[in-house]
Amino acid sequence: MGIDEPASRGEQVEAAEREAAKRRLLEQAEAERVPVEETTRAVPDRRWRRDQR
Repeated sequence: MGIDEPASRGEQVEAAEREAAKRRLLEQAEAERVPVEETTRAVPDRRWRRDQR
């Protein structure tokens, strides 16, 4: 079997597309990442309701 058979060429193209998609997702996730210092702690729902009475 040769390395450049159509099936293996198709698999190479798919692998390259998967890698490109993975890179795009990682870049998007990094761009949308919120540093820990900028996050706030959520108030538990029970306390919020108790204060609303």
